[in-house]
Amino acid sequence: MQPDLATMLTETQPAALSPADEPTRFKVLGAISFSHFLNDMIQSLILAIYPLLKNDFSLSFVQIGCITLTYQITGSLLQPLIGMYTDRKPQPRALSVGMGFTLVGLLMLSIAPNYGTILIAAALVGAGSSIFHPESSRVARLASGGQHGLAQSIFQVGGNAGTAVGPLLAAWIIIPYGRRSVAWFSLAALTAIAVLWKIGSWYLRQRARSGQHSAPHGARTLAHSATTHVAWSMSILVALMFSKYLYLTSLSSYYTFYLISRFHLSIQSAQVHLFGFLFAIAMGTLIGGPVGDRIGRKRVIWVSILGVAPFTLLLPYADATWTSILVFVIGLTIASAFSAILVFAQELLPGKVGTVSGLFFGLAFGIGGIGAALLGKVADLRGIEFVYSLCSYLPLIGLLAAFLPDLRTQRASVQPRAA
Repeated sequence: MQPDLATMLTETQPAALSPADEPTRFKVLGAISFSHFLNDMIQSLILAIYPLLKNDFSLSFVQIGCITLTYQITGSLLQPLIGMYTDRKPQPRALSVGMGFTLVGLLMLSIAPNYGTILIAAALVGAGSSIFHPESSRVARLASGGQHGLAQSIFQVGGNAGTAVGPLLAAWIIIPYGRRSVAWFSLAALTAIAVLWKIGSWYLRQRARSGQHSAPHGARTLAHSATTHVAWSMSILVALMFSKYLYLTSLSSYYTFYLISRFHLSIQSAQVHLFGFLFAIAMGTLIGGPVGDRIGRKRVIWVSILGVAPFTLLLPYADATWTSILVFVIGLTIASAFSAILVFAQELLPGKVGTVSGLFFGLAFGIGGIGAALLGKVADLRGIEFVYSLCSYLPLIGLLAAFLPDLRTQRASVQPRAA
């Protein structure tokens, strides 16, 4: 009789990845979350200063789109490749090096004399993000003390906060003082480099203390039946990511336009509603990980994506007050899925933390960028309200979560045999 998937995954789990008897390193998690805050804040500045770039260089919307495309390509496609490389050869100092790319990109952006230089600057910032996410996710798992969902949530909430704060800082500093003021944000990049250097030193000490310099090679190849199950489960997780991020893109990119178009709100009032949505996302991100540690990640994924469907289906028919309430509930609920999905995928592919993190962070970047463009085209053709009616069905893809293996239950059932 062939062993089930959970048994094979348990047997191939390398010991170097956050052993349960290690304490949770909250200082390390706080530092990596703070670095994530600075990284994503810097990234969001590029999108926030598009109006300045358009005016300074007389850019067309196609050229603006090419900036986004350049940033998204380096920020999404490189991440799985970097993750695969660092799984084989972990690079603790890569965290600081990646932020160095971001620093150079920022400085180039502040003094760029032409459009080509802007594209190079955007590519450097995207490359810095590609290096940062896989290795920082590995650090979060290593510091988790077995609370993998909690660790990923702490790590993620820093990035969400940075993404929300970036446009505000751009409005307060860059827009009034011009593009050269972007250089001031190099101080944030330098701060992140210093913090990440210390994190890298801790990472090196951990590897030296555990003696697991070759730990990523410790996982044996899974049997064919197990790899088939893993491939099927990973395909489901990718589909769920598509559902989650395409719907979130419809809100984060076009929510203010929807409120102005349907309810005739002022720009200022619509922005207040948008920040309420972003705050809900941050809360949901922080909640989802530890809840998944307690009740199982499959349940969190199920509730976070499929469970939000009734609210998304009601949203196109709600008045202004209920729209605000529903969007807050939607953001809170659906944002809790990412940490659960990421840790679930890491458990499906033990020893491949960098590859998995790079893949799923890359998907988040790619789906967000491509989805925004596609939904914008639909909005041009059919109107912004049609976009929300169409996207309201996306969470129904969450039905696929029923086909995910329940690793928590199965591992509990095989524990006596392992003992």
